[in-house]
Amino acid sequence: MTTDTNTKPRLNREAYGSGAELPVKILQFGEGNFLRAFVDYAFHTLNKEIGFNAGVAVVQPLPGGMVEQLDEQDALYTVFLNGIKNGKKIQENHLIDNIVKCINPYKDFKALLDVAKLDSLEFIISNTTEAGIEFVDSDVLSEESPKSFPAKVVAVLYERYNHFKGDRSKGLTVIPCELINHNADTLKKVLLQYCELWKLEADFAAWINEACTFHNTLVDRIVPGYPRDEEEEFSNKLDYQDKFMVTAEPFFLWVIEGDDQLKEKLPFDKTSLDVKIVSDMQPYRNRKVRILNGIHTAMVPFSMMYGNETVQETVVSPFTMKYVSEIAFNEIVPTLDMDKEELKSFTEEVLDRFRNPFIRHQLSDIVLNSVSKFKVRVLPTILEYFEKNGKLPYHLVFGFACMIRYYKGSWNGKSLPVKDSKDIVETFDQAWKNTSLEATVEEILANTGFWDQDLNSIPGLHSAITYAIKNAEENGIEKGYQNFISHFS
Repeated sequence: MTTDTNTKPRLNREAYGSGAELPVKILQFGEGNFLRAFVDYAFHTLNKEIGFNAGVAVVQPLPGGMVEQLDEQDALYTVFLNGIKNGKKIQENHLIDNIVKCINPYKDFKALLDVAKLDSLEFIISNTTEAGIEFVDSDVLSEESPKSFPAKVVAVLYERYNHFKGDRSKGLTVIPCELINHNADTLKKVLLQYCELWKLEADFAAWINEACTFHNTLVDRIVPGYPRDEEEEFSNKLDYQDKFMVTAEPFFLWVIEGDDQLKEKLPFDKTSLDVKIVSDMQPYRNRKVRILNGIHTAMVPFSMMYGNETVQETVVSPFTMKYVSEIAFNEIVPTLDMDKEELKSFTEEVLDRFRNPFIRHQLSDIVLNSVSKFKVRVLPTILEYFEKNGKLPYHLVFGFACMIRYYKGSWNGKSLPVKDSKDIVETFDQAWKNTSLEATVEEILANTGFWDQDLNSIPGLHSAITYAIKNAEENGIEKGYQNFISHFS
C-alpha cells in the first residue's frame, strides 16, 4: 500500500526539529548531495554523539543553486544509508538538522559577510567540484558577490580580519573536500593570489598564513543522491514530505591532514565515524587509488568482455570475483607500504561496497578514460610488483591485455563503448591496423604519451600481453584467462 506524499506535512523545524538553534560554527560552500550526506552527516553525528553543538551556514557557490528550496523545508532532510557492512545488509535513515542558515550570495552577499563576523565561527568547509578552486582574474572585491569560490572565501576572511582588527585568535580552520590532491594547499595558493590581485594589505596575507590553518583531505563515500527512480518507495518510509532526501552507502572515510590541535577542535575520535586526522594523508590516498580505484580500472574491460554489466555482477559472479580477489589480495596489497592487516580489512570493505545491491554501478560508466586511469591506478602496482618480486603480476597483466583489446571497439561481434579522448581512440585505431598482434602490442606499449615510458623495456610484458590477447580471442575470456595463468604460473 502506498501513501500519497502530498497529504503529508512538509518537513519543518517546528514539528521535526530538535530544539534550540545551533550556533554557526561551520561556513560551508556547497549544498549538493555529497556535502549533505557526508560533511553535514558527519557534524550531525558529532552533535548527537558528543554534544559538539555545531550549526552550519550553507552557501550556494553558483548562481543556479538550490539553497532557497532547501530553506523552504527549514534545511532539514533525510539521509538514507543502504548497503553491505561486514556481509550484512544495512538500511538506516537519519534526519539531519544541523543546517541553520541558507545563503544565496548572488542575492544577499551581505548575509555571507555577516557570518564572517560571528564569534562562534570556526571552520570553512567546501566541495565545489574539482573545477571550483580556480583563480578568476576578473573577480573584484565589492559589495557584489565575486564569481569564483576562492574569491568569496577571501571576501569572507577579509571581512573577519577587519571586524576583529587582525586578531590572530580569530583565524579559521579551512577544510576543503574537492577531489583533487593537496586540495587545501591549492586553495590557499589561490587565496593569496587574490590578495595580490586586489592589493590587500600585507598584514592580511600574513593573517591568512599565521591565523588560519589549511588541511588537505581525502573523502570517500558513494552518494547516489536523490532516489528519483525509487522516489515513492523512499517517501513511503517517511511521515513527512522531503524534497531533499539523499541516499548514500554506509561506508564513510574522511582523512584530514592535521595535528593534535585539530584533533582537539574536531573530536571525531570520540564518535562512531571513521575520521582519521593524520600528519600525512598520502598513504591513505595511495591506498584508495591503488585498491578501490585500481580494482575498478583493472577489472572493467575484463568483466565487460566476459559479459557482466555492473560492478555488483562482477563480484557476485564466481569467475570474475576470483579474478578480483587475485588482483586485490595477491598483487595490489603486497605492493603497498602500510600495515597489511589494515590493508586487507580496507580491501574487504571495498568488496562489500562493490556488492551493494542498492547501487547499480554500470561498468560502462567506469570505463571512461581507461588509459589515463590505468597509468595512475594500476601501472604503478605492476611496476612495483615486478621490482619487488622479479616477475610480473600476471592477473593484472591479463587485465592490461583486456584493456588493450577493449580499445579495438568490438568483441564477439558486439560493439564496445570506448570512451576516451579523440586522440587516444585514434592512436588505438591506428595501432590495430598493424599486420600482426605483436606489432600492435609493441606500438601501444611504446607510447610514452600514454605511460611516460616505453613499457616494452619491462622483461616479458610484451610477450605476456600478446599471449593473453591471443588466448582470449581464440578461447573467450574465461578459458583464455585460465590458459594464460596456467602458462605463466
